[in-house]
Amino acid sequence: MRIATWNVNSIRTRYGRVVDWMVREDVDVLAMQEIKCKAEQFPHDAFEQAGYDLALHGLNQWNGVAIASRLPIADVETEFPGMPGFLKGHEGPDLPKEARAIGATVDGIRLWSLYVPNGRSLGDPHYTYKLDWLAALADLARSETTARPERPFALMGDFNIAPLDEDNGDPTVIEGVTTHVSPPERAAFRALEEAGLSDVVRPIVPTGYTYWDYKQLRFPRNEGLRIDFVLGSSAFADQVTDASIHRNERKGDAPSDHVPVLVELAREESTDDDDLPMIFG
Repeated sequence: MRIATWNVNSIRTRYGRVVDWMVREDVDVLAMQEIKCKAEQFPHDAFEQAGYDLALHGLNQWNGVAIASRLPIADVETEFPGMPGFLKGHEGPDLPKEARAIGATVDGIRLWSLYVPNGRSLGDPHYTYKLDWLAALADLARSETTARPERPFALMGDFNIAPLDEDNGDPTVIEGVTTHVSPPERAAFRALEEAGLSDVVRPIVPTGYTYWDYKQLRFPRNEGLRIDFVLGSSAFADQVTDASIHRNERKGDAPSDHVPVLVELAREESTDDDDLPMIFG
């Protein structure tokens, strides 16, 4: 089973190359972020003609998340317990929730496509919102890994954090000055790992970036960030047999500024009694 995540940075602009990549790489499930459209604006036909069902959550031209799957999609949720909302200039518990999360169960695996808030700057209210959002996400991970340790569970998407120094090759991203590398953000990422998840890609692909800014020739200079991850529970990680970062998808016409991250899982085949060999006495 092949599962991937990709911040597509506007699906209406890039659906052709996204679907082409999915078919070419034989992807079973794709978690998408920044689809930047409402559900009725999403290019359904292109995905459905390629054999994919869809679960979508988009409210306007910003944010938005989706899951495309060849296998049935069940138990869809568009927020997790405690997920905070945001409205500039306002505070409180009842702020509107942004389209940043969608969860679903596919072939017995619980998956979330996530677009973690950017943070904007260290003194911005959006930075506090980001940390609160990640704290609630850690609670979700802890709850899942504790209550159902046998069920494969994964958080996938754009985390907007470069957790290690080697994940930052962009000279404009500086600890103590900009977001993505600040100690509180990195601590929030570690909290997800402490909640029972692990980066299932890094052991197989130890180095490599997943995002390059469009500005200042960042991609040709390979001045990127590793901010897109697949964090899996033990039950998920135990099934991972391969992983890859598809850097070439940053090339060509109208690429996203992110590239897909793909993992391959060895799934146990269910066996019906009728398929068992007959034994004659």
